[in-house]
Amino acid sequence: MSRKRGCLKMLLLLALAGVLLAWLAGEVFFNLNSNLVAVSVYDSKQPLQILTKRAGWKPATALTAGDLDAALIERHRETGMRWATLKVRRPGGALATISQRLFGAEVQVVSFSPERFDFMTSYQPKFALTTARERMAEGNLWFAITANFRDPKGRPMGWVYHEGRQVNPAFGDWSGCFFVKDGRPWCGPKSLLTDVPGLIQEGCQVYPSVMKNHTTFSYVDLKPDEFFDGSKVSYRSLAGMRRDGTIVFVLSGDGGVMTVSEVTEIARKLDVQHATLLDGGRALQYSIRTDDGPWHFHSFNTELPFKHKWLERQRSPVYIGIRRKAPAIVQGP
Repeated sequence: MSRKRGCLKMLLLLALAGVLLAWLAGEVFFNLNSNLVAVSVYDSKQPLQILTKRAGWKPATALTAGDLDAALIERHRETGMRWATLKVRRPGGALATISQRLFGAEVQVVSFSPERFDFMTSYQPKFALTTARERMAEGNLWFAITANFRDPKGRPMGWVYHEGRQVNPAFGDWSGCFFVKDGRPWCGPKSLLTDVPGLIQEGCQVYPSVMKNHTTFSYVDLKPDEFFDGSKVSYRSLAGMRRDGTIVFVLSGDGGVMTVSEVTEIARKLDVQHATLLDGGRALQYSIRTDDGPWHFHSFNTELPFKHKWLERQRSPVYIGIRRKAPAIVQGP
């Protein structure tokens, strides 16, 4: 009898170990905890709430710019760069409440000064699919993030410029862009291409643009699903710029899924002047260099070569890369 009990205990321990290993693998390769939160709030019609210092949880639309700035939790700072986090949640059913209490939800805000950093497109020869982690390592980058959408064959959708040459054609009338002219980066609607004189040195066509001169485009709130899935609660990636030229990224972190309107409102209250979205959803991935080493985010599987569409590996052809400028060489007298 005691031997049977011993065998049963061993089987239970092995089963528990198997479940824990499966969960760990799911977390490492599929960002399982984050996606449990994302699934639990997918159908929620309640607005995203942000944890403030003085008033607890409040919707982004109810916050002042000062409230939002005070809610930012600094993660890393160095000359010309800052990374901060917003703690967020979305009211929903019991599953949403439990998953968010267990795993939490975050939105990341990363900013760079063009006085201290160079901006570029980053990709493999022939636009071979790659990851933000790989782009950071190969290019010695401080930051890398998915840029263009891609077609079913993995080719970038939209024009791409690198080192002054157009290396991929335009795609339709997609309305957003990232570009560098005269060494200065710009993010926002495509009208900036004509507003800013000069030749494109680096850049890519993205979609959709959401803001110009601190004004959110009407379709973001009035017709969010006419041209894109704007009302869908999903992983979002926004690139914008302040009037002083600072480039600001507002990004879904673990569990921090948003609508297009919500990510745009956060950017507007962070004093962003122009803004566009980048590729998001399951494709979203980015890497940040810190004093403690690189920090990587991927919304889904980027490593395991599954063929099924529900599990397939998410890799992109083009990334925006940011690298610290080389120190100025000062010659002696």
